[in-house]
Amino acid sequence: MKALLVIDIQNDFLPGGSLAVPEGDQIIPLVNELMPEYPLVIATQDWHPDNHGSFAKNHPNHQIGDLIQLDGLQQILWPTHCVEGSSGAEFANNLDTQRFDHIIRKGNDPKIDSYSGFHDNGHRKATGLAKLLKEKGVSEIHLCGLATDYCVKFTALDALQEGFKVTLIEDATRGVNLNPNDVSNTLAHLKSKGIEILNSKELGPLLT
Repeated sequence: MKALLVIDIQNDFLPGGSLAVPEGDQIIPLVNELMPEYPLVIATQDWHPDNHGSFAKNHPNHQIGDLIQLDGLQQILWPTHCVEGSSGAEFANNLDTQRFDHIIRKGNDPKIDSYSGFHDNGHRKATGLAKLLKEKGVSEIHLCGLATDYCVKFTALDALQEGFKVTLIEDATRGVNLNPNDVSNTLAHLKSKGIEILNSKELGPLLT
């Protein structure tokens, strides 16, 4: 069975949000169109405590974009975003959340960030996503959402490591692109690992 993973389409990652992904809102109509094509749709949701170690405000001598060590791992410092229970952490208003079969929340440990929907960045603790997918009989995963070069990327790599066949739907994702080639480099890296990169119009035969 195939499942669609909808990654972090939350207000803080949309234009006007505290960590806006350029054109992040433009994928929502396409994601809404894609969801009914899958027997299982699972959304991930960044869900950080206010004291999260990835927030620049919690490190007085640092600023957004700095690299630090956080509990033994290299960590980029971000603006405060997707604080649990806040409006910024809510899914986009025009995203058809009624199509979600399950929601996986991540990033709630203040000592470690969690880009992937499967594990924290140190692979110290699983979110339960892999277990859920395997219990449902899923063998193939298609990915959409935000952001290509962070949460989508690491979710895709972890999905591959968990033994799933993985396809990234390129036109249903957008990237942060902190550096000019981050998104293109990410796509090339994922492809080199055996992850298929397709446009939504190319999905037809895969959805039957």
